[in-house]
Amino acid sequence: MKLEVKIPSVGESVTEATVCSWNKKNGEYVKRNEVLLLVETDKASVEVVAENDGVLEIKTEAGQVVPIGAVVAILDTSAAKPAGSSETINLTAVSTQTQTPTPSTASASPMTLSPAVQRVVSEKGIDTAAITGSGRGGRLTKEDVLNAEPIQTSQNAPTSKPAAWTPPIISGSKQGLVERAPMSTIRRRIAEKLVEAQHTAAILTTFNEIDMSRAMELRNKYKDKFKDKYGVNLGFMGFFTKAVIEALKAFPAVNGSIEGTEIVYKKFYNIGVAVGTEKGLIVPVIKDADLLNVAGVENAIKYFATKARDNKITVDDLSGGSFTISNGGVYGSLMSTPILNYPQVGILGMHKIEERPMAINGKVEIRPMMYVALSYDHRIIDGKEAVGFLVKVKECVEEPERLLLEI
Repeated sequence: MKLEVKIPSVGESVTEATVCSWNKKNGEYVKRNEVLLLVETDKASVEVVAENDGVLEIKTEAGQVVPIGAVVAILDTSAAKPAGSSETINLTAVSTQTQTPTPSTASASPMTLSPAVQRVVSEKGIDTAAITGSGRGGRLTKEDVLNAEPIQTSQNAPTSKPAAWTPPIISGSKQGLVERAPMSTIRRRIAEKLVEAQHTAAILTTFNEIDMSRAMELRNKYKDKFKDKYGVNLGFMGFFTKAVIEALKAFPAVNGSIEGTEIVYKKFYNIGVAVGTEKGLIVPVIKDADLLNVAGVENAIKYFATKARDNKITVDDLSGGSFTISNGGVYGSLMSTPILNYPQVGILGMHKIEERPMAINGKVEIRPMMYVALSYDHRIIDGKEAVGFLVKVKECVEEPERLLLEI
């Protein structure tokens, strides 16, 4: 019996996927539930597993974009298992090895010069007939003509006029050397969404800075006990997520969106946390983050980071966000203007903590400071609300007890 291996459906809006890589070889005997290949859509990476034991016949090579439901391989369940565990069954009678073409007489001729070699010959006045080429088929290489002696010119030739300057010939120059690679499905979707946000929303950004002294003291004091009790490190994302939720409660428009001519005020708090991966930026969503404590938030972030690393993020993991937090500080960013994760109308950008001299009660003190940025859609959020939102986040992080008391 032959079973078709198809690209699975991962959401109503997803119509195509990219075959990223095959975990099994063509003709290899595979077992049920073994991962056959990894496919990538504009929202997530998905593993496709074998539905039964059998021999795999690959129909679509890695790197190709195919529609959802396309047959990319056949699994022959009636084929016998090879005697050796690493053996494969030859599915084609004809060898696929290609033979290197033998150079023709014309291409082997030393008088067939490349543009670079022809240029050196013209500039140095070299007689190519007197040179033996060291290239393939007897071709002259640039090194051959550079090392050759130029033709002797007449003693009566004028020498008073200097020759025009020509650019030097640099051995090993990489001018014009490029590498092209297709954009991944996720990268193309990221590009589309970013352009959509720029073309649709009226994006503005407001900035503030946060004194991280209290939060760092609290973290340093309790991080070991926190790790022992909850099994996860105490970071700053937990503080900022809880602070954002308090700010969203105080300024509901920032947790909203626009649908046609209506403003939708969301009564839930699904916080997207931007995570950088090798394939691009993804934003898994912590659902009902307001019902979690700091430990719950940190565990959720760890959970999604692990799934992203293992290419197991699902469409549901990336759906339903109402507000996003992006932490460019982990890459060393001092300040930036984050772009909205459309159709959301607000995104908070965190940045690296840097010690700076600050005026405190009339004295200069060195404090660990972080710039924060709020990009927002000015169509439904006024400047007063945006500034107030960011001040609320600042107050909660600078005074962490506010997060316990929710004030």
